[in-house]
Amino acid sequence: MRTTPELLAAVAAAAVPGVAPVATGPSPDDAADFRSCVVQDSEGRRWRVRSPLNTEASMRLETEHLVLQAFTPSVRSRLPFHLPTVAGSVAQDGLRTFVYSHLPGHTLSLREFQRQNEHPEPPVHTPSPSATPRAPLAVQLGRSLGCLHSLPRALVMDADLPAYSAEQCRKRMLHDLDQAATTGLIPGDLLRRWEEALEDTTLWQFSTRVVHGDLHEDNITVDHGSLASFTGWSDLHVGDPAVDFSWLVGMSDPAFADTVIEAYSVAAVQPPDRHLLRRAHLKAEFALAEWLVRGVDRGITSMVDNAQRMLTTLAADVRASASPSPGVAGPPPASTASTAAVEADRAGDSDVDSVDRTDSDGRTLDGDSAPDGHPSDDGLSPDHHSGEGGSSTGGSSAASGSVTPTS
Repeated sequence: MRTTPELLAAVAAAAVPGVAPVATGPSPDDAADFRSCVVQDSEGRRWRVRSPLNTEASMRLETEHLVLQAFTPSVRSRLPFHLPTVAGSVAQDGLRTFVYSHLPGHTLSLREFQRQNEHPEPPVHTPSPSATPRAPLAVQLGRSLGCLHSLPRALVMDADLPAYSAEQCRKRMLHDLDQAATTGLIPGDLLRRWEEALEDTTLWQFSTRVVHGDLHEDNITVDHGSLASFTGWSDLHVGDPAVDFSWLVGMSDPAFADTVIEAYSVAAVQPPDRHLLRRAHLKAEFALAEWLVRGVDRGITSMVDNAQRMLTTLAADVRASASPSPGVAGPPPASTASTAAVEADRAGDSDVDSVDRTDSDGRTLDGDSAPDGHPSDDGLSPDHHSGEGGSSTGGSSAASGSVTPTS
């Protein structure tokens, strides 16, 4: 009862002086840990309310509050996107609910990200003819990540937030892999695949960056074709920049991620290392194992079953694609043209003059479209899947505040 929209609206009124709620609307969040909503007050202002469901989630919100305090006005002015601002909080039963000033825009599904990248919504106000044309959404995203990853590490370390070296990032993931293996529920070929990638030390030679740590489509808002804000800052740390790219692996069009990386390379103080996307693929795949472990630890059968289904699909896709490692495409499938050429060669043994081998043998199909081993095109980071423990990625109106009157 404490987390119904009406009661969350009451929390907003208690936490922020002068707020008189008149309507509530949905707000995407991790349903296993939080209940959230958008509250509209009598003056037309909107507020986002996040209420934790357990002690761990409450600690994450406390950490996010600490992170947002570290983003001083001068630091915020250097970033091409908005960040949330905590307007107030209320403690109840040992858990603290936070109220944030509402940010512009709304969240998009992965598919909608791709569509708006190609066909963006027009701006609210017609730009001046002399204004610089607005960049595609993928370019805006790459520039934003470049600016974020270029922030000084002291921003994180001075706030006593985690900072890891490249080797520590690798060892932490190895530890998590061992923990996942103890469940006995993960296909052995996936465990071996991930272990080999983690033992390949060439993948883990990179410079650490200030990273968001939990970036995915539910933590990004877009306002009429412009990237508006990043939210969900409880996992800010110094670490592997590939963490912030893993959600892009779920895009059905790899050109989107390529454009993001290209824009990132220009905006970042240092260019990305050449194995960044391979580690992003690894993290996207391994997120399914982390989702399973989370379900096992919490005793939520539906989470475990969901994770097992996705892992089974991933294992089948990896076998079908013959992908030797995350982020590495398998060999191209045998092409019809090549098969026809072989048959023509055989026929030519009896009648050489009837076959133009030079014309047939040179044609091959493009093998770049081999599957990358991922079970779907709508997000591999289970923290934002629908069902137990995750919210749907498709509700683009959620953050923008499709509101209903409060009782």
